[in-house]
Amino acid sequence: MAWNEPGDNGKDNDPWGGGRKGGGDQGPPDIDEVIRNLSKKFGGWFGGSSGRSSGGSSGGGRVSLGLIAGVLAAVVAVWAVMGIYTVDESERGVVLRFGRVLDTIVEPGLHWNPPLIDEVNIVSFNRVSTKSYRNDMLTTDENILNIAMTVQYVITDPVDYVIAVTDPEGSLDHAAESAIRHAVGSNYMDQILTTGRGAMADDVQGRLQSYMDAYNTGIRVQTVNVTDAQPPEAVRPAFDDVIRAREDEQRAQNRAQQYANQVIPEARGEAQRTIEQANAYRQEVIAMAQGDASRFNQLLTEYSLAPEVTRERLYIDAMQDVMTRSSKIMVDVEGGNNMLYVPLDKILEQSGNTAVGRNAANASVQELEDLADRLSPYLAAPGSTSNTVDRTRLPDTGRGR
Repeated sequence: MAWNEPGDNGKDNDPWGGGRKGGGDQGPPDIDEVIRNLSKKFGGWFGGSSGRSSGGSSGGGRVSLGLIAGVLAAVVAVWAVMGIYTVDESERGVVLRFGRVLDTIVEPGLHWNPPLIDEVNIVSFNRVSTKSYRNDMLTTDENILNIAMTVQYVITDPVDYVIAVTDPEGSLDHAAESAIRHAVGSNYMDQILTTGRGAMADDVQGRLQSYMDAYNTGIRVQTVNVTDAQPPEAVRPAFDDVIRAREDEQRAQNRAQQYANQVIPEARGEAQRTIEQANAYRQEVIAMAQGDASRFNQLLTEYSLAPEVTRERLYIDAMQDVMTRSSKIMVDVEGGNNMLYVPLDKILEQSGNTAVGRNAANASVQELEDLADRLSPYLAAPGSTSNTVDRTRLPDTGRGR
């Protein structure tokens, strides 16, 4: 027997729960009746009328005002809650009201804006963000390099960042790629690999900032760093050799500079010492010349007063100065024009005297007396008319006139 067919001693297996009473048919409940029952319950909750007709049946199917008010209140509450948002310290908010930008920028804190009317765009403000780029690029000498760069930037104008460009981050990426390729294509490979990285990074930063200003993105580029620059794998060993050679060159230059720093001060000191010695000699010569001139002027004054006496005094002083510095002795023999030459230094040397090598003027009185005793037999006696001396008796010590 089917599940919905009557039977079983007057019992019905209808799944809707209805039974056959008095032999009448009963179908599934009506949808309209279910809606009316729900409306009655909501109407009781909000104090509305039950909406029953005088005959006990539903009339017209009208929904109560209390239900409408409750639904509207729930919608308004949800709408109000949706408008609450928070702006962090490093963020700013840009509000669009029906697509028009409000002049006021939303500061950090808790705020509310009517949803579906205002569109709030939260932007990171003055917070440093970093983007990295790596790609193979062609240099001006037609070599390929793998360049890796990092770009650090901040958002300085939230309004321009939200309004001026549809995708400011994408614009930054495209502009950075263009600036990097332009800078790499304007440099040689050895410059990029060795000493030209800093200049290339500055070039990229300036060019990228000009692009951002032209697009009015509100982005300011803070720093561009070249993190890596490598030649192709096939030629990398050769470039490593070049880099080592440059390092050796720099090391040799440092050693040469160190040597120069050591030698140059010494040479300058020697030159300064020579200059000081020359200045001292000049001052000495000038002082001596001035003294000689002053002494000559004084002698001239005395000579003008007594010429004969001054001339004789000058002659005596000159002869005394000459004779005291000589080791020779000249003996004037009386009664003639002959003059005896006595080599005093040779005589003292033969005698083994301790005054050998010294000046005769520095000899002691006893030494001179001994010498005079030795010379007395060779000199003519006082009163003798002979003007000759027996030179054969003189020792062979280099005598002469």
